Amino acid sequence: MAIRDMWINLPVEDMDRARNFYKSIGFTLNPHHDVSDESACFLIGQKNFVMMLFSKTVFESLAMATNTDTKASSEVMLSIDVASRDEVEEVYRSVENAGGIIFSGLIETDGWMYGFGFSDPDGHRWNVLHMDVEKLNQAEKMQP
Repeated sequence: MAIRDMWINLPVEDMDRARNFYKSIGFTLNPHHDVSDESACFLIGQKNFVMMLFSKTVFESLAMATNTDTKASSEVMLSIDVASRDEVEEVYRSVENAGGIIFSGLIETDGWMYGFGFSDPDGHRWNVLHMDVEKLNQAEKMQP
């Protein structure tokens, strides 16, 4: 077996609100996918990673399970890699301006990771990171 690809499927309460939020933070609507009240398809990053948004009703029928209450719990946290600290801060401002909720402000961790965490309007949790591999390599060389 050879796995060919992978994508994210997320339930949303208000398709227009979700679509506008993700467009505002720089995600690209897939031009080859119809936009409707029930679904939207975005392409993310240089590799065009696919994210599908479905109305909660459609998502439940596809998953054959009820949706998680993202205001009270989280099933997954999705991560976005960016090329620099400046890009982390750019996405931070975009998320704030688009109405996202910052749950973890800008912070440097272990001297080589810089990022923040946010929730979209439906409560799905994301983090945005710049991982400075050069700083990581230097820190590892200094370890006894």
